[in-house]
Amino acid sequence: MPFENPLAGMGERRPELSLVMPCYNEEECLELTVPPLVQAFQQAGVDLELILVDNGSVDGTGAVISRLIEQGLPIVKAVVPVNRGLGLGILTGLRICRGRYAGYLCADGQVAPESVLLVYRALHAADGRTLAKVRRRFRKDSWIRKIVSMGYNGLMLLLFPGMPSLDINGNPKILPAEVLALMDLTSTDWFVDAEVMLKAQYLRLMVMEIDVPGYLRQRGNSNVRIQTVFEFAGNIVRYRFGGPWRQWRKQVSEIPAPEVNVV
Repeated sequence: MPFENPLAGMGERRPELSLVMPCYNEEECLELTVPPLVQAFQQAGVDLELILVDNGSVDGTGAVISRLIEQGLPIVKAVVPVNRGLGLGILTGLRICRGRYAGYLCADGQVAPESVLLVYRALHAADGRTLAKVRRRFRKDSWIRKIVSMGYNGLMLLLFPGMPSLDINGNPKILPAEVLALMDLTSTDWFVDAEVMLKAQYLRLMVMEIDVPGYLRQRGNSNVRIQTVFEFAGNIVRYRFGGPWRQWRKQVSEIPAPEVNVV
């Protein structure tokens, strides 16, 4: 049965929610993960704009995205010619979001569509200065990946006291579009999740971290490699002691109240 595209005929009507899904060599996953996600939001009556970013894939990811669009799904396609990291795929999609709320999630189906909808509903019912995200519980990852994740989250909490999350890389992350714009995200690699959480803390956002089951990816292979661990460590040190963090805080502190309330 073909999907009814809620964006069709809308003209300049603003969708309620834009979700960015960076896709790097996800040819095997997308036709399993995208239609159920769209269906969950359609059944809930939420105008969803799904932005699928072909993040420099070398398989048939781009063709699969085009095929999903032809089926009538509410998808916008974006392309990064050469993969330079997860963050660049996310930033590329966020730049073209039109929704009142915006966020991003992974393409592998590790978080169920019902959980994504739960996160959105929690945010929609909350105060505007709120970020809603998942905390993946009962994750079906390998023990090595679990240890790496625990170490990474622990190091972030140690170096950045008060970090408002126990699962920094847990996605989706969804927040009001104007607040997301204020964050002025710049990380083009895996550190983008940590950057979002650090800036949420600095902006005094209420962070709603919702416990959901974490599943195995639907198909294909994980893009997390051992070098990702060293990349994380280098980014943590650079951000903690380097210039980007200080520069952004200075920029935000110059915005007149009550546009933003920072520490």
